[in-house]
Amino acid sequence: MPATYLTKEGFQRLQEELDYLRKDKRQEVAARLHEAMEGGELIENAEYEAAKNEQAFVEGRIQELEVILAAAHIIEENNSDPTLVQVGDTVTLQEEGGKPEKYIIVGAAEADPREGKISNESPLGRALLNHRIGDVVQVDAPGGSFRVKILKTT
Repeated sequence: MPATYLTKEGFQRLQEELDYLRKDKRQEVAARLHEAMEGGELIENAEYEAAKNEQAFVEGRIQELEVILAAAHIIEENNSDPTLVQVGDTVTLQEEGGKPEKYIIVGAAEADPREGKISNESPLGRALLNHRIGDVVQVDAPGGSFRVKILKTT
């Protein structure tokens, strides 16, 4: 099983979600199921079906989080070579003719492009890894290839 890269904050957030699902959400769904079962005919009971579907979702998410957390590799904040792009780094880059953009390279479980967090498994994240400040990197993305220059890492 490949390692899942997480920041300390991301690991904590997923652990809190897992704890919530195990302790609170399971009980909430079980209570809904119990109430729906007391409602009479289960065959035509929409509330019962909805509760069963939610139970399946919750149990699936619990299993997913357990796998992610078991394989988690916590990203260290002290990169041994500050000029080399690694998971956990904040990278400022610029596409030719564009404005500089800043991204944090995180594991897939934490990726949120709207917040500037890109996955190390994404085309851009994968292309940037192990390159240095000043390198021009070719990114082969589903929408086409483009080149970016690495301006800064922190």
